[in-house]
Order: sequence, then structure tokens, then C-alpha cells
Amino acid sequence: MRAARLIRMVLLLQSRPAMTAAELAQELEVSERTVTRDAQALSEAGVPVYAERGRAGGYRLIGGYRTRLTGLARDEAEALFLSGLPSALRDMGLEDAASAARLKVSAALLPALRDASTGVSRRFHLDAPGWYREPVTPALLPAVAEAVRDDRTVLARYRRAGQDTEAERELSPYGLVLKAGVWYLCARAADDFRVYRIDRFTAVAVSDTRFVRDEGFDLPGFWAEHAARFTRSLLRTEVTLRLSEAAAARLPHTVDRVAALEALDAAGPPGADGRVTVTLPVESLDVAYGQLLSLGPELEVLEPAALRTRFADAAERLHSLYRHTAGNGRE
Repeated sequence: MRAARLIRMVLLLQSRPAMTAAELAQELEVSERTVTRDAQALSEAGVPVYAERGRAGGYRLIGGYRTRLTGLARDEAEALFLSGLPSALRDMGLEDAASAARLKVSAALLPALRDASTGVSRRFHLDAPGWYREPVTPALLPAVAEAVRDDRTVLARYRRAGQDTEAERELSPYGLVLKAGVWYLCARAADDFRVYRIDRFTAVAVSDTRFVRDEGFDLPGFWAEHAARFTRSLLRTEVTLRLSEAAAARLPHTVDRVAALEALDAAGPPGADGRVTVTLPVESLDVAYGQLLSLGPELEVLEPAALRTRFADAAERLHSLYRHTAGNGRE
């Protein structure tokens, strides 16, 4: 435990000109007294840690001292190589840079750990796109990725969904998200944060002007909130259903999972026949028909009448197809 903390302390001091005892204590989650003892231990071990007193003082490494990453354990080294997503790096034009970085890290590892990169790549692989779709890399993604990395504003032309018209926006690109094989840009336009599909950009001009990044912006948190809001916005219609126990178990795997679980939680107790009645938000009656038909006789549509009629018609047509069937053949 202490050895790992000492290595982290050295790496922190390598990454900054100097750090106060309070800053180190906060980063290492220890007391300032422990920081003092750790600094003394490093000095006794030959690491040139120097303490400067006074208001502007702190701890620093003397003479540009650098340490090799010999403190990495095997699982830490494998996690480092696993953190890179080859397809995403390639799409953003960072494949060569990532390869060089992996070589540099490998050279710094202990000989016993240098097979970590090949070991983990043989055991784990991320395939981000969904099934039955060919991933397509947007031509303008590398330019957008460069702007994101350098905090440079962009002037982008954007094709709105379902429209032939285009809009031009000056954007401060904060972050990229790869969702099910589709790239999205989270950017500030004027005073609002918005999300844009990269494959709908028709032109991108990267400016020489850098924007001041809001350090409070949390990309994962923003994306999670946006995704939840987007999903809710799609569910504009409600249907009322009676579900058997089997249908209730399968419902979260048939429609929007969150909507299904909320509907089941809000439902009353099962009736005498063991079926439960739920009110479920859906995208549209057409979408609901396609999704819910897979539950077959385990589900009964109560409302709206139009959807119930469609299910009744489907049942009639199925009955017509199979009513003359005897055993495994036909009469």
C-alpha cells in the first residue's frame, strides 16, 4: 500500500513543477504529516525530493529527475493497454500516436511485464458497433477530434435530421462520444451545450482561436443526462396492457428497459388470472405493434382501441394460417 503511494507521489511531482504538502495530501488521501514522512523515505531511497519552506514553498524533484514506470503491477499494466480503443483511435487519426505511446510505455516496464500489451489483446476485444450494421467513419471526424484535443473553436455546417436544409454554427467542441458505432460531438453553441452527429456535418473549419473550457463540464455525466432525456422524448404515446408473468419478465427486453421497469413498478397486484395491468409509454403505435407482437398470447392490449384492433386482426390471420394444421403437417 505504501509502496504504491510512494510511486504515485513521485509521478505527481514529475507531472508538476512543485506541489505543496496540502496538495499532495489531498491527491494521495493522507495527512500532511504522512506526506512529510513519505518525502523523507523517498529521499533516503535516493529519489531527489526537495522541500522548500515558505508561502510559495512545497515539494519538487531536483534536476529534472524522472523515474521509469517500474512500479506498475501486471493488472495495472494490462489495464493501461486495455484503455485504448483501436477502432476509435484509428477513426480519430490517432493510431500512430497511440502506437508510439504503447512502445514508450512498454520500454519503461519491467521485463516481466512487457508482454502485458499482447497478453490483454489476446483476451479482450471491444466491438463498439451494433449487429447488422457496417461501421462508417465520418470523413470529418479527424478534424473535429483535433479541435476537441486543442480546445479550438470550429465553424461547422450541419444537416438537420430528416431535412435537406443545412445550418451553420460556431461551436466550442468539448468532447466526442462513440455510441453503438455512431460518433457524436458534445459542444457549446452560444450559451447552450448540445449534441451533434458527426456524420451530419457537411463542412468543418477549425479556427486558430482557442476557447476557454468550462472545467466543471462533466462529459460522461452530460452524455448520460442527454441520453436519458432523448429516450424519454421519444416515448410520446401510452398503451395499456395485460401481461402474463412470462410477458412481464420479457417486457424489459422487448421495449425501452427503463420505461418497462417503471411501468411494472407502478402496476397494481396481479388479477385472479395472474396477469398484471400496466400503462407503458412507447414511441408510437406502429413501433409498439412491432415490439409487443413478439410477446404473442402472453400479452393483451387493452388501450388504445386502434392498437387492440391491430392485434386482434393479427390473431385472426395467424388463426387462419394454422387452423387446418394437424400435428406437424397440414390436412
